[in-house]
This record gives sequence, C-alpha cells and structure tokens, in this order.
Amino acid sequence: MRQDPAEELESTEKYRRETDALGHKDIPAEAYYGIHTARAMDNFPVSGRPANPRLIEAIAVVKKAAAIVNGKLGLIPAEVADAIAWACGEIAGGALAGEFVVDALQGGAGTSTNMNVNEVAANLAIERLGGQKGDYRLVHPLDHVNRCQSTNDVYPTALRIAAIRLLRPLSEAYASLQEALQEKEREFADTLKLGRTQLMDALPMMAGQGFGAYAKAVARDRWRLYKAEERLREIHLGGTAIGTGLGAPRAYIYQVTDVLQDLTGLGLARSEYPMDGTQNMDVFVEVSGLLKAAAVTLFKIAGDLRLLASGPAGGIGEYALPAVQAGSSIMPGKVNPVMAEMAGQTAMRVIANDAAITWAAAGGQLELNAFGPLIADSLLESLEILGRAVQLFEQRCVHGIAVDEAACREHLRRSAVLATALVPHLGYEIAAEIAEAARREGKAVEQVALEHGLLTAEQAATILNPLQVTKPGIPGQ
Repeated sequence: MRQDPAEELESTEKYRRETDALGHKDIPAEAYYGIHTARAMDNFPVSGRPANPRLIEAIAVVKKAAAIVNGKLGLIPAEVADAIAWACGEIAGGALAGEFVVDALQGGAGTSTNMNVNEVAANLAIERLGGQKGDYRLVHPLDHVNRCQSTNDVYPTALRIAAIRLLRPLSEAYASLQEALQEKEREFADTLKLGRTQLMDALPMMAGQGFGAYAKAVARDRWRLYKAEERLREIHLGGTAIGTGLGAPRAYIYQVTDVLQDLTGLGLARSEYPMDGTQNMDVFVEVSGLLKAAAVTLFKIAGDLRLLASGPAGGIGEYALPAVQAGSSIMPGKVNPVMAEMAGQTAMRVIANDAAITWAAAGGQLELNAFGPLIADSLLESLEILGRAVQLFEQRCVHGIAVDEAACREHLRRSAVLATALVPHLGYEIAAEIAEAARREGKAVEQVALEHGLLTAEQAATILNPLQVTKPGIPGQ
C-alpha cells in the first residue's frame, strides 16, 4: 500500500525521499524524475544511451492529448489537466531532455520510459501550480498524468508518431538523392564507358545510363518510404493494458485520438480492434523491411562508386569522387572514398537493426510484446541515421562525381566485348574466335575482323560503332 504522499516529502538539502511498493528511495532534490525512474536507472545500465528523444517527445504529445481529454471529461481537475498539458507541451518541445535517463534497452515493455515521462511531467506541472517537486498530492504521475492510459497503448502509439515524423524527411532525402542521380545521368549522357557483369568486361554503355539505373532504384525506395506512413497511422490509444480498454471511459477512447490528431497534424486513425495493437508489432517489421530495402540500394550504389573510383593508378579509376579529407596517417597524398564508406556502413547498421526488429517482434507473447524498447530503439535509429547518411552522401559525394573519359576510352579500346555486336552477322562461334584473337594479339576487334576479311571497312564502322551498341536493336541493321 502506498504511503501518505506527505511522508514522501521527507528530504535533506540534496535529496527528497519518495516511496513506492518496494519501499523508499532518495531522489536528488533537483531531479524532475522520481522513484520509478531511479529504480530503472539501477536496473538497466546497459547501453549507456537513453530512449530516443523523438520517442520521448511523442510520448509527451500522447500524454498532452490524454490530459486535455481527461480535463474536459472531468476525470481529473481542470487546473491539474491544464498544468499537465502545459508540462507535456514543454517536454514535447525538447525541454528537460537531460531528465529522461532510463536506458534504451530495458525490461518491462517500455514501462520505465513511460514512468520517466509521467514523473517528469508531474513534477513540472507541480511547479507550474506553485508546489515543490515530489509533492504528488498536487499532481500524481499515475493518478493524473497516466490517467486512462497504460504503457501498452501509449508506447506503441508514440512510436508510430515518432516514426512517421522521421519517415517524412527520409522520403524527402531519397527524393533529393534521386534528383542528384538524374542530374548525373544527364551530365554523363554522352560519356561512353565499359559495362561490367560479374566484375568482368561486358557491353559498352553510357556513364549516364548507369546513373539513370541508380536513380530508378532510389525512386522505388522513395515511393515505398512515402507510402510506409500509411502503415503507421492506425493507433490503439485507449486500449490500455491489453486492448480491452479497461480503465478508459468510452468517451475518452473516442475523443483522445481526435485530440492527438489535432496536436500532431498527422492523419491518425483509431483502431477498431485495439488488442491487435498491444499484441502485434508486425507493422514495425514491415516498415523496417522497407528501410532495409532502401539501405540495400544505398549500399549497392556506394559500393559501385567505390569500385569504379578505385586506384587511381592501380584500380579501375573511371570515376573520381570528391576529395573531402586526407586518407592516411602514413601515406601522403592518399584520398579514400570516405563518404561512400560511411553510406555503406550506415546501410549495414540499418540491415542489422532490421534483424533485431524482426526477432523482437517475433518474440512477443500472448497479449503483449515485452521487447518494444528494442524495436523502438532500432527503428528510430535506422530512420535517423539513414536520413542523415543519404543527405551527406548526396551533398558530399554524388554532386561532385566526375568521370575520367580518357580512362573510359582506354578500357573500351583494350576490351574485346564489341565482338558481341558481330553475333547477329557472323554467328556466335566466329564472334568468339575474333574476341579471343583480339585478346591474344592485343588488337581491336575491328582490326581482327578486317584482317580476316570477315567484314568490310564500311560494315565494321557501322556494326562496331560503340554508340550503336548502347541502344536497343541490332547494330548495322
């Protein structure tokens, strides 16, 4: 049984004493968090990172909506509701960020983070009403701030809001990257280079065509990320502990989503089956899967650019990436493709986070998923780092890419791949013999064909025109 709150105010100059079902604990007098947060700090010193600030801000918005509705319905005193709504608005705006100290990786399905917000909001509201921190007779973290709520409907709802808010700039970042790649497609539209399959010489292509293919892949990611928001709009706020809504009046359940929609400006919708929202986390797996797909595209593009820019003397050296910093502490003049490497490592992290989200979602049991904190930490990290990485990759790498046309021409000159254009005219076997002779003798395909009388000079000039073999159709026809 909880002791009289008056007893909880026993304090020294530096500490105040708070009480819960497990006993007493001294809390720093200036702290806005309380005993539940302090116990979580003792229990979960794991990653050294608190819960993502975007999640905290979203929880605060949820609690502001709840306070507004609770006050309107007379479930808590109007002045208390107003103070809580104000306090939550301050938290949602980033105030008191240092008070949210519970580790991101915690047991309890996010209860400790929920209580952290409850306690900070309560103490901030207490001060608003002229009281001292810890005087929960004025504003109680549970009876007032958490009224009609459970961690199990607040936390997943807040995660959806935080994810939507991060999805939008990420989608815009991919749109900007798409445009940058399309600009490179236009810039290098007439630059001929050697194509490669399985790292071996393949048909000629325009450098612009390669960038056009990258842009198409990024465009798909952009569209998928844009549409992913739709998966996150359905919330089960009001479902409370297991989705049955126990402890939340029907009027509250219907009104709180509308208020939250107004506060966030998001197209949120009330779930018709709230128990689904407490049990199942597959929506977050789906969104993470789309992030993984986008990361795979980023990894592929960054890897290609590193390979094509390798050298410059001992590699392919067809592309030159912007030099943004010195590359070695021992080798003077060395410059590395660090922005592409950064993009690749970010993609790897997103892919790893997707695996964590997958296992965490699969690990939910019966009416609740206890691993929500891992899902939240991983998903929000993926959204944040992918967005930043894409912006930096575009700004500090893609925009400054140059093509070494001399290197491209030399690779084409030394390659026998143009023999492919002879297949419709001379057959596969003869074309293969010409290609092998060209490689063996160090001659151009055209020269070998002419020396063996297989083509006239006019035919060779038409059929083996590199500009023709980068387009659909049969060269020479």
